[in-house]
Order: sequence, then structure tokens, then C-alpha cells
Amino acid sequence: MRLQAGCEIVVEAEDDCAVVAMLRPRSTALQWLVSESWRFTPQVRPAEYIDAFGNVCQRFIVPRGRMTIRAEIEVETEADIPLAGTAPATPPALLPHETVQFLLPSRYCPSDRLFDEVLDIVGGAAPGAAQVDAICDWIRSHIVYRYGESNASTDALETMRHGAGVCRDYAHVGVALCRALRLPARMVVGYLYQLEPMDLHAWFEVWLDGRWYTFDPTQDRPRGGRIVVATGRDAADVAFLTNHGGLTTVDMQVWVGLAP
Repeated sequence: MRLQAGCEIVVEAEDDCAVVAMLRPRSTALQWLVSESWRFTPQVRPAEYIDAFGNVCQRFIVPRGRMTIRAEIEVETEADIPLAGTAPATPPALLPHETVQFLLPSRYCPSDRLFDEVLDIVGGAAPGAAQVDAICDWIRSHIVYRYGESNASTDALETMRHGAGVCRDYAHVGVALCRALRLPARMVVGYLYQLEPMDLHAWFEVWLDGRWYTFDPTQDRPRGGRIVVATGRDAADVAFLTNHGGLTTVDMQVWVGLAP
């Protein structure tokens, strides 16, 4: 399926503020970036680089006052995501080198503190996809999707204690619990067709039987129509905007639709 998506973000800086934006998707085996356009008001010319996870990053200065960042993209992506089915776990000793970093605890995913909890959650599920499905079912039944329950410092443990959060929190819990089972897991951010309410979205992927599989506990069924913008260990690696100074988001609009 071909999707047209984009966002318009209005920010306000107290003074000139250095920013790194992560809003540009890449073409991969599962998605093809057909076209893109960018508009910065006032105009700036970002410098671009690729980070350690392969994400496209844009560095620029937001001048004192307000700036509008508008991104419009067209992407060919999968209408249905591949299902993990009964895919088995890969023993840690046989994992590809690049996946090993996604076994480690990280800022928002303290998996080393969840070994006991995760065994109760997955019960007797077979190692691999069945365990991840059990984790997603547990998240849906124990965590309520609700705004205002978390903030920029909330990690997976806090979300599990409070029992509420948004997509970023759901993804952190899923990632942390999977890593506690020694399943490589990473956070993904991007766009989801027909997401309600529409917003930039977060989910997670797990390495099983030789590939990454998508899991999204915010949804009641597997859904395609995804545009991956960035992947990383947790939200610290995949923030859409990272500011090095005083910066406030004044407004944000997001849209995803079928291309004509």
C-alpha cells in the first residue's frame, strides 16, 4: 500500500537552540520512500548524519522565537505485517552481533529488574513468539491507555506500577519484558495508518528465528500500514526532536492517508 503521511510541529525557543530531528524514514526491505518534502519556517538548512542505529538525523538551530517544521512523505509499505506465529527464540550465543545490544537494560527499559515478573507473566509459553504474545496480552489487560499518566522520565517499571500510559510506555514495557527473557527487542517510532487518535506512534520489534517481527500492544490485532521512522534501545534513542536548550512544543499535527 502507498501512504501519504506527515507532520507539522510548531516549537518555541527561549534563545537560539540546537536541535536534532529524527523525522526522515529510510527505504528498507519493508518500505520504500517514494518522495519527501521539508519546510522550515524560518528557513534553515539542516546538516544530516546517520546515527549508530541507522536512523537519519537532522541537526539545525531553532532561532529565538517560533519555528514551524513541516514534513510530507509518500511511502510504499506493507498492508499486512508478517506474523511471528510460533517463531522460536534464538539462543543468545547464536544471535547476530548487531542484535546483542538489544538484550541490554537501557534508560527506560530496566530489564535486569524484571526477571521474576516476566516469568509470572509468560507462564509456560514456549520460548519465542508465544512468550511475546503473552507479554502483549498482559500489557493490554493490565495497562490502561491514558494521557497524562507518564512524562519524559517514566520508565517501564513505573508504567507497570501505575497501570497506565501511552504508546511509548506500552513499547517500553514490552521491550523490557522481552529483554528480561533474553529476547532482543527494540523500540520503533513512526506512523500508523488509521491510528486513533492520530499521532506519531511507538511500538516494538523482537528478533525471532532470524528476523525482526513487529508487536504493538496498543492495537487489538496485527496491523500493517506502518511507516518506520527510527529504531533504538528506547525513547532516548528515537526522540522525534532532541533539544539542547530551552524549547517548547507549541502545537503538533499528524496525518496519514492513502496516496491517490
